Amino acid sequence: QVQFVESGGDLVQPGGSLRLSCAVSGSFQRPIGMFWFRQAPGKERERVGFITKGGTRSVADFAAGRFTISRVDRNNMVYLEMTDLKPEDTAIYYCNPDPRNYPWGQGTQVTVSS
Repeated sequence: QVQFVESGGDLVQPGGSLRLSCAVSGSFQRPIGMFWFRQAPGKERERVGFITKGGTRSVADFAAGRFTISRVDRNNMVYLEMTDLKPEDTAIYYCNPDPRNYPWGQGTQVTVSS
């Protein structure tokens, strides 16, 4: 069974940084492309960015210049490096290659507050 386990969330002050991790396990062809999503309280889940099997990556406009996605295939890990965090980045962050076909993990909570 495919599983995605997110970790690394924390309470940080505005302007701070975090690195989120996504551990991928289960029976499927590797490597795979991966999306990062987030869901803030009272809001719809939204895409943060993605990284393809080949390593091409892209992030949403709100993350441009601040967030970077990377991967280490030998460890089945995908990362989301976040810098210059803002209070509006407060959300639960998830990784998933295709929510239509794979279950969500439990996510990891990021709280940006002074």
